[in-house]
Amino acid sequence: MGESRSTHRLRIVLGHLGRPSAGAVVAHPISGGLHPSSFHPQQFQFTKDNNVLSLEQRRFYEENGFLVIKNLVSDADIERFRNEFEKICRKEVKPRGLMVMRDVTIAKSEFVPNERVVTKVQDFQEDQELFRYCTLPQILKYVECFTGPNIMAMHTMLINKPPDSGKKTSRHPLHQDLHYFPFRPSDNIVCAWTAMEHIHRGNGCLVVLPGTHKGSLKPHDYPQWEGGVNIMFHGIQDYDENNNRVHLEMQKGDTVFFHPLLIHGSGRNMTQGFRKAISCHFAGASCEYIDVKGTSQENIEKEIVDMADKFYGAKGNIDLKDVWRYRARLVKGERINL
Repeated sequence: MGESRSTHRLRIVLGHLGRPSAGAVVAHPISGGLHPSSFHPQQFQFTKDNNVLSLEQRRFYEENGFLVIKNLVSDADIERFRNEFEKICRKEVKPRGLMVMRDVTIAKSEFVPNERVVTKVQDFQEDQELFRYCTLPQILKYVECFTGPNIMAMHTMLINKPPDSGKKTSRHPLHQDLHYFPFRPSDNIVCAWTAMEHIHRGNGCLVVLPGTHKGSLKPHDYPQWEGGVNIMFHGIQDYDENNNRVHLEMQKGDTVFFHPLLIHGSGRNMTQGFRKAISCHFAGASCEYIDVKGTSQENIEKEIVDMADKFYGAKGNIDLKDVWRYRARLVKGERINL
């Protein structure tokens, strides 16, 4: 989910050595190897029948909850997204509904508007250029394998992970994205997350706990970190620390698709540069909204509704479902429930 502090408005098949061709898939090694058991077609739970994923790719996602497709988004598209992000940072364009965020350690500092201040833009559904990412045919053909043919873009982000200030606030605690979503079923939701440059352990790549998508949604809250935690950076309070972790080191244009229950996070950016990625959470249009009152998601609903009160004068007349209805956009097929 979020990777920075809000200051503004609400919102395997192994590849070949060298640069793989577009659509090649990489399995990230886990200690002991990955050997999913044999599957029969009726055993597939997390993928739809399709002519895009190979049997090996479906097995990998079913077993691990994520799948990396190499070189999926072109350099030209990524450059266009980068240019639009820089325009937003310079306040040359101001899309409606966009949230602009800073890290907690610099949020109250005075800076000239530029990309060294903004650590994330979220809810860019009204920005024609950035939202084009959510409509790319090469993205949607994979998304459909998880959501079905009627696809809604639900949540959008361009993350500009800053060099760590020394307080370790550029970390993102281990979490499950479903914590933020008042719609189900979870198996019809998927995130597409594309590296906009070389992303590695040094600049804070994603880390995932394979297989955790098979579990349930866990309670989330702010971790007790000495350096502070960015707003809405909730994390899981209990998880198996012995679970094998996989660091998703990715090249520019590589895209990872992952399940909303997959436990994941990211480490500090220990370089002097900014680590950029663009992402969208997609859901099948037949998903349905749920009431999160009385569940572990109540805490995040309160934060988001309070933010709506502050920035939009909603005065308590909305709930979490209303916020997501505002964000949702049809990108393929028919809009049904969402």
